[in-house]
Amino acid sequence: MSNADHQSPSVAIIGAGPAGLMAAEVLSQAGVPVDIYDAMPSVGRKFLLAGKGGLNITHAEPFTDFVARYGSRRSRIEPLLERFGPAELRDWVHALGIETFVGSSGRVFPREMKAAPLLRAWLHRLRTAGVRLHVRHRWLGWDSEGALRFATPHGEIQVQPAATLLALGGGSWARLGSDAAWVALLEAKGVEIAPLQPANCGFDVGWSDYLRSRCAGQPVKSVAISHTDVEGRLQQQLGEFVLTETGLEGSLIYALSAMLRESIAATGSALIHLDLAPGRDLQRLTKDLSRPRGSQSMANFLRTRAGIEGVKAVLLREQTAADVFSEPERLAAAIKAVPIRLLAPRPLDEAISTAGGVAFEALDERFMLRALPGVFCAGEMLDWEAPTGGYLLTACFALGRAAGLGMEQWLASDV
Repeated sequence: MSNADHQSPSVAIIGAGPAGLMAAEVLSQAGVPVDIYDAMPSVGRKFLLAGKGGLNITHAEPFTDFVARYGSRRSRIEPLLERFGPAELRDWVHALGIETFVGSSGRVFPREMKAAPLLRAWLHRLRTAGVRLHVRHRWLGWDSEGALRFATPHGEIQVQPAATLLALGGGSWARLGSDAAWVALLEAKGVEIAPLQPANCGFDVGWSDYLRSRCAGQPVKSVAISHTDVEGRLQQQLGEFVLTETGLEGSLIYALSAMLRESIAATGSALIHLDLAPGRDLQRLTKDLSRPRGSQSMANFLRTRAGIEGVKAVLLREQTAADVFSEPERLAAAIKAVPIRLLAPRPLDEAISTAGGVAFEALDERFMLRALPGVFCAGEMLDWEAPTGGYLLTACFALGRAAGLGMEQWLASDV
């Protein structure tokens, strides 16, 4: 496992998430002996937790829409997805004996919804191909001779592979292994790293005690969010979120988290507006609210005339002056644009994923670090981000595959 000969160069992959496992598959299929090291007691911990409520593998929307989800890193990710994108990923999953289906939102799931059967089938295929898995092996960096150092239950060991892939994840969910301890190790070697930031995260608002006690944990469904980003562009999206004790989280918030985070960084806060009745335009809503209220309470009137009740009604009252409720035009306008000021993203470790990481400029076209020949990087530890909805997983698979092919190419040229 240490010094391999040129005919069968052994490689080390550190990190047993989707990117690391995909690279191992590519290399083992090429006949390269592979050893995978992971700090946790078992592999794929974050992958399994991500699939706890239904593993969203990828998305079935048109490819041009799909690649647009990668924002400023689209130019880096799109070429990889052209070679191994949503369609190829589904074919790959099917080849493992796992059927998939497309949900009503376009998201793609395994037929059984769970991640565990897919991971078991994948690990069986990897082991059959000769891939060796080493758990409870925490990477400590390099020794003075360039060997990899690992802390194990039996003490420290050193490994000298022909090539190394780092697929260590970002900085969120540290309890599952993504603790970003690699940042200091790579910075010490002169590798350019963009600061890690929370992505697909919730945001603090600073609710009143009344709203927090009444509504924390409740979903807010069928709403639209609008926000003017730092470049002055109006962004709008329809969906749902959850009101938390500290602020907001959930799929609709996650989809806009990069833009909201940038606004907070630039101006100190991010102002969003909630449309609590996205199915009605302002004119119709004003007409509905102009009908006589009679003896109805305002709460009952809002429920019957505008569909505003529960947490939506509490939000409306929290953010709207009392005199507005007596004027249909102003009330309709308030329902269509409830202002909420976001104060800060939630801490990094609470985020679903992270932005920032190893800069693409620090890598060559094979995903090898320019500062460390023979050391490659893949997955979430690179500087990119994407919303939930299968986009994160798809890109991690594609990045792992690309890095595996890059390692294979480098090893062949190094013979």
